[in-house]
Parts: sequence; C-alpha cells; structure tokens
Amino acid sequence: MKASARNLFSGKVTAIRPGAINAEVELTTAGGDKITAIVTQTSVQTLELAVGKEAIALIKAPWVMLLTEDGDIKLSARNRASGKVSKLVKGAVNTEVAVTLAGGSTVYAIITNDAVLELGLAEGRDATVLFKASHVILGVPA
Repeated sequence: MKASARNLFSGKVTAIRPGAINAEVELTTAGGDKITAIVTQTSVQTLELAVGKEAIALIKAPWVMLLTEDGDIKLSARNRASGKVSKLVKGAVNTEVAVTLAGGSTVYAIITNDAVLELGLAEGRDATVLFKASHVILGVPA
C-alpha cells in the first residue's frame, strides 16, 4: 500500500469496543506497540473488522505531538507511547522527528524547528509521542 501518511503500521485488531455511533478499535503491531483508533460503526462493518483480523493504521506526521518531560500532564490524546529519538531531518521551518518505540515501530512527527530547540530534541533522547484516536485511519488488505 502506498499512502501520503508518513506513519503506516500493520498489525492485528486486538479489541473492538462498540458504541452507538463510533467504535474504539485497538491494533497491535507484531512488536507489541498498540494503536487506538476511533472509527464509525459503519467503518467497522464495511472493513469487516474483527479481533484477530489484519489491519493497517495510518497517521499523518503533523498530527503527532511530542513530549520530552510528561510529568503530571493529563491529555485527551488516547495514543501515548515512549521511545527514543532516532532521527531528525531539519527543514527551513519544520523538522521531521522519528521516534522509535519499545516494540520497534517508528513514529514520525513534523514539528517546528523552534519546538525542536524548546524540547531539546536530539538523537538518543527519550521522547513521548501522542496522537488522538480520531486521527487514526484504519484500512484492511484488499
């Protein structure tokens, strides 16, 4: 599959929590990294999502936020995972930051160059990635 979303994760559906309109779907990668998506019940049916089924999660890099010191901060973003900065690619205004998670998945974020400086980001530095479950797009192999 080719897509413009920088973050593309393959895995298996490990949980589905249905609701009146939307469902919460959990996808687990082969390395154990978990991604939670909020999709419509219609999407669950159309994609024929079920526990154990292979699926793909896509998240655009600008939708990913980064923290370096999370302390006591509580946020509404359902997806929160820690890892290490594995790559920084600086542009004129923004930097692409790659964070490798414990399970081996790499999450990409696009943030401003000023934010890179403010967070003190560098290769090898601990960082936490955050993204909303409603920003995750699910797909299934055709």
